[in-house]
Amino acid sequence: MTAPNGENSTESSPLAALAPLQAVLFDVDGTLCDSDPLHYYAFREMLLEIGYNCGVPVDEEWFIKTIAGKHNDDIASALFPDDQERGLKFCDEKEAMFRRLVKEQLKPIDGVYKVKKWIEDRGLKRAAVTNAPRLNAELIIEILGLKDFFDVVIIGSECERAKPSPDPYLKALELLKVSKEHTFIFEDSASGIKAGVAAGMPVVGLATRNPPHILMEAKPAFLIKDYEDSKLWAALEEIDTKSGATTTTV
Repeated sequence: MTAPNGENSTESSPLAALAPLQAVLFDVDGTLCDSDPLHYYAFREMLLEIGYNCGVPVDEEWFIKTIAGKHNDDIASALFPDDQERGLKFCDEKEAMFRRLVKEQLKPIDGVYKVKKWIEDRGLKRAAVTNAPRLNAELIIEILGLKDFFDVVIIGSECERAKPSPDPYLKALELLKVSKEHTFIFEDSASGIKAGVAAGMPVVGLATRNPPHILMEAKPAFLIKDYEDSKLWAALEEIDTKSGATTTTV
């Protein structure tokens, strides 16, 4: 690699040690698509309807701190600490509203189809790993045209523990029959990054909506703006170089 001053740099991408690469794992919301604004809108409007926060609309800072990347069980407890059943019912109704919105307004993250092709060209295995309800995850994946891309879809609530526990990512490794030593993750939330790091894999963080300083506290390998980011492609090129431009399939 070449440093900005033109001299050869010995600095290596944190992903280079994964060569030969076997698999790439993806979160869904905020990682495959910019869906957080739709989640925020649904929460804001529904909470306003029930007079939450004394009728004052919740803001995006509250959403990032309380909602983003978290499992619905935890969200229900945060919203209605004295009535978990009411909280879960509210979350179910909010998810139904989100699914209505997503059919009309979903946008993929820039470059996602470019990285999809890179993965397919190398015969790598892939999984979607998310805290979202299965109905949400499968709808998003279908709308984005990625239904045939993923070998498996892992849902946090179907594991013993959801993110930020490593369980969903460990389950993905098990089902794909790949090693954590040759797999990396794309994530956009602190909760998801923590889960991937706890599972023993490097995580590329996407600064889609969450503040970079909050994401960095979760210790990703590095952050990118989207899948067009030159930092990502330099890392992928280095993996190719270390693999001899070929990647083993499992």
